[in-house]
Amino acid sequence: MTEQTKPAEVSNYETVSHWFELAAERLRLEGDVAAVLRSPYREVRVQLPIKCADGRIHLFTGFRVQHNGARGPYKGGIRFHPEVDLDEVRALAELMSWKTAIAGVPFGGAKGGVNVAPAELTADERQRVARSFMDKIEKVLGPTRDIPAPDVGTDAQTMAWLMDEYGKLHGHTPAIVTGKPLALEGSYGREAATGRGVVHCFTEAAPRLGLDPASTRFVVQGFGNVGSWAARILQDLGATMVGVSDAGGAIQSEAGIDAHALQDFLAHGGRLREFPGPDKLSPQELLSLECDLFVPAALGGMIHRGNADLLNCRVIVEGANSPTTPAGDEILTAKGVTIVPDLLANAGGVVVSYFEWVQNLQHFRWDETEVNQKLERVMKRAYAEVSARAEADGESLRVGAFTLGIERVLDAARTRGYIG
Repeated sequence: MTEQTKPAEVSNYETVSHWFELAAERLRLEGDVAAVLRSPYREVRVQLPIKCADGRIHLFTGFRVQHNGARGPYKGGIRFHPEVDLDEVRALAELMSWKTAIAGVPFGGAKGGVNVAPAELTADERQRVARSFMDKIEKVLGPTRDIPAPDVGTDAQTMAWLMDEYGKLHGHTPAIVTGKPLALEGSYGREAATGRGVVHCFTEAAPRLGLDPASTRFVVQGFGNVGSWAARILQDLGATMVGVSDAGGAIQSEAGIDAHALQDFLAHGGRLREFPGPDKLSPQELLSLECDLFVPAALGGMIHRGNADLLNCRVIVEGANSPTTPAGDEILTAKGVTIVPDLLANAGGVVVSYFEWVQNLQHFRWDETEVNQKLERVMKRAYAEVSARAEADGESLRVGAFTLGIERVLDAARTRGYIG
């Protein structure tokens, strides 16, 4: 996901609160039960003084929120981004509780972050931030307690530093984080997993909309890990990418943009707007491109009251977390746009993180074909279950997903005995 600037219309926490409250009404949750489900179990805030290359001490703030562990150990990514704050991390941790329940993996929800701009740091400085963060929060982590993963601004290398730092204190513990490099007991298929899950959700939705993936024209907002993998996998199915953006700008081509060539160009230091062939356009103009599928894969709140009406697509599959505000969702729904929500569409990452965790605990590695086949089965089952719930309740896929996820967490909490 890319570091695009998000609008100030509504926070991620307000967005998640809106959908929780709507689902809670459908489930007729009593006020005290709803309060227990909303409230995080633990919130950790730490200060990270880091000596940087300029010789000065820079102070960063880190957060880890453990939302709900009724269904298993806490699970959720760590993001490095200058706009990280407690409200955002709290909202994303809650989303993980419902997301893991929808996917059917035995985890609770957590999230972490540091308010740092990784692009402005050297590799050595990023490593110091990662190791310092692990030193400050390791007491609340563990392979059966809370297992971090990559998120915005972090990657497999970051996970390697975190694993190594944890290992200095606790011995070799590969299952402490997921999304690791293959050389450090990472899983085949993990890097592409979130983007691949987005594509599985689209291929499940497509027949219901009369769309053929092989002739689909699509636009991607955010060409980071999720967006780039989704684009490449869609292209391999025969689809055509007609527009794409990142933090530096946007490009479009009616004839199509080669996602593989673009990824290679960027990997060798090129900038998206300098990619030869396509026309340049503004991020606003990107939204209005005519297409079948739009994949928001940047930050939260990028589709909102001020721009939702610009979108000219049949279906949105949300690769980012909370990319659509409630007001934006209402506008798009009124236009007849189908939205496959984030807590279903981007669950591929946590599904393969679960696979990686299992492999680490068993000290046994599956090949990439097996990982991808297992992921496909999980995503198709999750889509079918969310779709069935939405249809039965006469609700959107988003409300159906929230309702199903909350219901499963509630069932686990009641079975454990801490909710009556």
